[in-house]
Amino acid sequence: MRKKRLRWALIAAGCALLLYAIVEIVLAGRDTSPVPPANAPIVLQGGQVQGGSHTVATHSWSLSYDRGEFSSDGVTGTLDGVHDGIVYRKGKPYIAIDARHVALNTQTLDFTAIGRVHIRMLDDPYHRSFDTDYVAWTNDAKLLSMAHPSFLHVGGQTLRIRTITIDFDKNEVRLGALDGSVGIPVR
Repeated sequence: MRKKRLRWALIAAGCALLLYAIVEIVLAGRDTSPVPPANAPIVLQGGQVQGGSHTVATHSWSLSYDRGEFSSDGVTGTLDGVHDGIVYRKGKPYIAIDARHVALNTQTLDFTAIGRVHIRMLDDPYHRSFDTDYVAWTNDAKLLSMAHPSFLHVGGQTLRIRTITIDFDKNEVRLGALDGSVGIPVR
């Protein structure tokens, strides 16, 4: 008699478990949230950025901005109103950059700045700065290229230069063809 009761109790428990599993499988597909579209941009502005900080920072550079828009996977993005940007050389701030618009890639760490772009060499005894409308940073080569005509400002003098390349590995500024003149004091 005891064996029959135990057998019926085990059968009843198995049926209840099977019924529970079937109900859970059927209900599992209900009320799922829709998958967001793959190309929906993520827009960051105002107080939407955590901590109120509008900065994208990597080990090579950091860019503060007024408005940013990123792809849904966060790999590419555009920033408007970039200010207080810093490009690092060997972990230390090397140049400061302000730009109207920047397109960036967070995987390759490359960026392109267009519009009005102003670059200042930091901790520079000559106080060199550059103004241009196009700058490209190539992270693998550690090169900052200004392929459009640019203006070099040194000690109150301005020189128009067709191309400028700053090589961070060699700590070197390469100037293309020069337009204009510069006065050099003789001691």
